[in-house]
Amino acid sequence: MEVKSTYKYARISPFKVREVTREIQGLPVSAALDLLAFTPKKAAFLIGKTLKSAIANAENNANLKPDGLVVKEATVGEGPTLKRIMARARGSASQILKRTSHIRIVLSDEIAIETREGRKAKRQAEKRAAKKDGAGEAPQGAATAPDQKSRKPKRSTKTKKQSK
Repeated sequence: MEVKSTYKYARISPFKVREVTREIQGLPVSAALDLLAFTPKKAAFLIGKTLKSAIANAENNANLKPDGLVVKEATVGEGPTLKRIMARARGSASQILKRTSHIRIVLSDEIAIETREGRKAKRQAEKRAAKKDGAGEAPQGAATAPDQKSRKPKRSTKTKKQSK
């Protein structure tokens, strides 16, 4: 079952928040909370609030235990941009864009937790399979391409005579 929580109109740029949300995707809830607690960024605090809200939603609305929850999805969308003006030289003005963001976190109890060891074993298995498939075949480029030197077109060395 999936549980959602959204923090709308957060006064921080989505670019800054996405950096932190990428780190918590796929983690168990306890590990994500620990990671956010020790990340020294404003975005980590805001995402932590949203994650705690999602956990509360799971406990109270869906009767799920927080121990088995995993962060399935953590996305950040762009909110409305506040436009402000800053005075510049010679009586002119420049625009300042104060960006906002919408932070959305989806928790699930159905996803198997993928660990570093599991990902490493998966990559090694893929390498073995690729090595097995490519062992019996000869390299394609060596057998089919004739040995010819590529020649560049010659430039003419003649120059126009300048008249005085």
